[in-house]
Amino acid sequence: MTTPPARAARPAPRPADSRAALLFTRLTSRITDRLLGTALAVAACDPPAALHASVPVRVLVLGAAMAAWWAAPMVDARPVLASARWRTLAARRRTTLLPAAAIAVAAASGPPVWLVVCIAALLPAYLLVTDPWTAGVTAPPGHPKATPALAAAAATAVVLLAAEAPVAGTSWARLPASLAIAATALCLVLALRGRGFRRQTS
Repeated sequence: MTTPPARAARPAPRPADSRAALLFTRLTSRITDRLLGTALAVAACDPPAALHASVPVRVLVLGAAMAAWWAAPMVDARPVLASARWRTLAARRRTTLLPAAAIAVAAASGPPVWLVVCIAALLPAYLLVTDPWTAGVTAPPGHPKATPALAAAAATAVVLLAAEAPVAGTSWARLPASLAIAATALCLVLALRGRGFRRQTS
């Protein structure tokens, strides 16, 4: 008479303290990424003006800071499409969506010049720190480190100079603004598609 095979023991459920510790570890990892991303998001919301705004506006700024703290860490992993839902894709591309949303908020809030300079410095710093092809373990061997930094600084300077061009009071100001928005959207799409293609072929 044969005995039936023993069933595999189910893993014991994690205690509440270990889950809390895991959550705390996740929320405190990659502190540099989180600090730069949160600073970028808060600066884009024009904090000096938000301090004197209504309570709902302050709550929105606080929510933006909390969302940036969660979304800021670099996603350094191979592209595995687990789901095509927009939530999964947004979580996968959050390090691209965060700076794009911050720039959109800054453009809508119209911060002072000194804060624009801060945003212009925080943006390339955050992008370089969270770029897997520059600082990640999946970066190609021998990838130059100075070239992306110089390119990001040059691109930021060009965009900053273009943003300060005295065309706001002219009748054709909407034309360069529309072209700038279209070019930004095109560059964002090309960056996402190009990065995915390079990862798949690596």
